Amino acid sequence: MRVILAEDSTLLREGLVRLLVEEGHEVLAALPDAVMLLKEVEEQRPDVVVVDIRMPPTHTDEGLRAAVEIRERLPEVGVLVLSQHVERNYAAQLLASNAERVGYLLKERVAQVEEFLDALERIRTGGAVIDPEVVRQLVVRTTHGDPLARLTPRERTVLEALAQGLTNAAIANELHISLSSVEKNLNAVFDKLELSHTTGHSRRILAVLRYLET
Repeated sequence: MRVILAEDSTLLREGLVRLLVEEGHEVLAALPDAVMLLKEVEEQRPDVVVVDIRMPPTHTDEGLRAAVEIRERLPEVGVLVLSQHVERNYAAQLLASNAERVGYLLKERVAQVEEFLDALERIRTGGAVIDPEVVRQLVVRTTHGDPLARLTPRERTVLEALAQGLTNAAIANELHISLSSVEKNLNAVFDKLELSHTTGHSRRILAVLRYLET
């Protein structure tokens, strides 16, 4: 795939370039800040952009703002945002308008090469990838007033896997349950989150968004 990187850590940036090239991908640009990112993306139209949330000059949310703008202006370009720590509001903001071709991963996940490359591929093909640690922290934060509190432990586990971007078959394989059990639990999740009147892939996206917003 064709990739543009924006990461201020020289070590991580060069490491990602080397990894992607060795795996047969094309790195169109590797930028140390977010200033030129949008221009490069508009000119070269990569398959996926990988960008750090906190970048120069203020190291606050420059990367996130660039990612959101890319998603608004060029929705066909996949965006993978990297973060040093779990920042739930940033994840929700990134997914606010659309949960396709988008990902949010902790930087530590990059060291798990196969998982990182799989996330890029899922994003390139239209999927959504959310770091498992983000999802786990959301489970901890739920209260009795939340719709998520009505879910059974199995339904929560299935929703957690869904939020990571897994297909039904992949969820079944990951949790060692049948495909019909996955479908049954997902339908229960959709009902309890009051998504039963929507159809198709949109329910999966809406369930992830509801999970992040709660």
